[in-house]
Amino acid sequence: MRLFLLAGFLQATVSCNQASDGTTVATTETPDETDQQLVPLTTDNVVEVLTAYEKKHTDSLAVISTRHGDIKVRLYKDTPLHRANFVRLTKAGFYNEGEFYRVVKDFAIQGGDSDERQMKQGPYKIPQEFNPRHIHKRGALAMARYGDERNPDKESSSHNFYIVTGQPVSEDELRAFEAQHDIQYTPEQIKTYLEVGGEPGLDTEYTVFGEVVEGMDVVEKIEQEPVDASDWPRRVVKHTVKVVNE
Repeated sequence: MRLFLLAGFLQATVSCNQASDGTTVATTETPDETDQQLVPLTTDNVVEVLTAYEKKHTDSLAVISTRHGDIKVRLYKDTPLHRANFVRLTKAGFYNEGEFYRVVKDFAIQGGDSDERQMKQGPYKIPQEFNPRHIHKRGALAMARYGDERNPDKESSSHNFYIVTGQPVSEDELRAFEAQHDIQYTPEQIKTYLEVGGEPGLDTEYTVFGEVVEGMDVVEKIEQEPVDASDWPRRVVKHTVKVVNE
């Protein structure tokens, strides 16, 4: 499933990458699963598998490589299911078949999928892990999801991620978002939104599970890619992802 940025929200349309209902799955991470062999998951076993995986894999740094250069991201350890999922897909080579397929200037770049993908990960979603410490500041790494009508629990996509490129907002705008989402930003978070920028309208709506620590200039280059009427880059921006040591 490829999830799109539409009207400021990340919602879904169907692509050719959806796993069939007949896919064989395991209830836990099996001994047969290696870094290059991915056992497809379902909604029934995703929490069990990712919880077990998270305990065995403590990786928290990854590099997303593109023709524009590298983007280093830090994955938050207090969003354990999302961190484990990203690391698991990365180590299996799943993201090496992906691309940045959606670019909305001053909002976000979105990747993780491709119509050329061969590897299947299963028809699952990740339970949301909203954390008031993690906001949609510029450079935030988060997961896309289906809209509320079909996804009232705001569960995340299994693999579609995005990096925020939003610009600074006014204090009035920020206070309005606080009231709308029933949240209260810390002084530091307020300063970040006012001076650095981001997308506060996405807070408490999508799970932020990491942030860019190096290579925001590369994100900005991708953001400048010419796009068509659907915000698809006219020239493909493929990516590969690898886990790196601290």
